Order: sequence, then C-alpha cells, then structure tokens
Amino acid sequence: MSIPFTSDTLVKDIVNELPKTSDVFKKNRIDFCCGGNIPLSQAAAQNNLNMDNLIEELKEVYEKSEPADTDIEVWTNSDSNTIIDHVIAGYHRVTEDELTQLSPYVTKVSRVHGDNHPELLKVNELFYEFKKEMIEHMAKEEEIVFPLIRQLANNTAPNREKAIAMIVELEKEHDHAGEILRQIRAVTADFELPLDACGTYRLVYKRLEDLEGLTFMHVHLENNILFPRYID
Repeated sequence: MSIPFTSDTLVKDIVNELPKTSDVFKKNRIDFCCGGNIPLSQAAAQNNLNMDNLIEELKEVYEKSEPADTDIEVWTNSDSNTIIDHVIAGYHRVTEDELTQLSPYVTKVSRVHGDNHPELLKVNELFYEFKKEMIEHMAKEEEIVFPLIRQLANNTAPNREKAIAMIVELEKEHDHAGEILRQIRAVTADFELPLDACGTYRLVYKRLEDLEGLTFMHVHLENNILFPRYID
C-alpha cells in the first residue's frame, strides 16, 4: 500500500493528514507542534533516527487507519457472535488505545491554554469523565453482557429476563456517553479552533472529533443491529 507522504513531506502536514501519527513522533521525540514545519528527513536527521525505520512506523499507522468495512448490510446479515467479535476488536481495543494515547494531550492543552481558553478546562473534565465511563462500560460488555448475548444467540441463556435487562442498561450507558460527547462538541463550538491554536491544540480537537465518530459507530452496531435481535 502506498503512503501519502515522503521524506520531503513536512512533519506537521503528516499529522494534519493522519493525527494518530503524532504518537510515532512523540515516541521518537520529534516536535510535530511548534517544530513541525520541517521535512520528515530533516526531523529524522536532527534526532539521529533511521529514515527507513521511521517511514515504516508511519506506514504501519497509516495501514491500520484504513476504515473497517462498516457497510450496514454486511452487519445486518452477520450472526451475533461475528458482530461481537468485530466490536471488541474494531472498537473496544481501538477506543482503549485512543483514550490512553489522547489523555496526555488533553491534559497538556488544558494546562497550557486553559487560562486564555477556559472551555478547555471543561473539555478536560468531560474527556476524563467519558474515558472512565467508557472503560468501565466496555469491560462490562466483554465480561458480563456479551457472554449473555452469546448465550441468547445459542438459546442457552439460563435467565433471559436478566440478560435483556443488562442490554437495556447498556443502552442507557450509551445515551450518557453520547451526552458527554455532545457536551464536548457544544463547549468547543463544533471543534472550532481559535486563531492562536497550536499544533497540539489542533491535534486534540481533531482526535476528539474522530473519537466521537468511532463511538457513534460502535453504539450504532450495538443499539441498531445487535441489541434489537433480543429486545423489542
């Protein structure tokens, strides 16, 4: 697969095109924010990095970013076990990783720019509330509710009413997570950036918006395709 950048591409342009590459740059101590207006080759040279290895790391992020097949017809025709496996691999693991990687950026932006942009303090509060709830929610799905749904699918559930009640509880948690995301969107004025936004500031808004989209698709697969099979 060809990648949309070369050794001559500016570091900041790579992050703008694919925000998750910021994790690669952070790990390699490349300043993609204030010092991002230099070619990738220059950044590698300044940090004594092997250019080929750096390109490979970025290529891996790019390949993993390819959108999963989320065609609705595919999932409506899939069995419940297949959907559950897809949700765990394609949404739970990805969400957990993103919440971990994004946390220090959210904290840094609120600390550095919070005095001039108090909305960032609210964003920080809402993000960590969302993070805590989603981690607990996904653990509950994997450890308790998904096994119950697998039993429902196989007609082996010992207590159908309990299983359905747990599914309804998940839907309520989805509603609350969605409300937190709506508050983040509202307080950021639809992720509108101020004129003085630095690279990290831009990165946080872009990744928060991507996280919103990831969460909405996750919830869609469950609320609109998986759960209705077992509740009216």
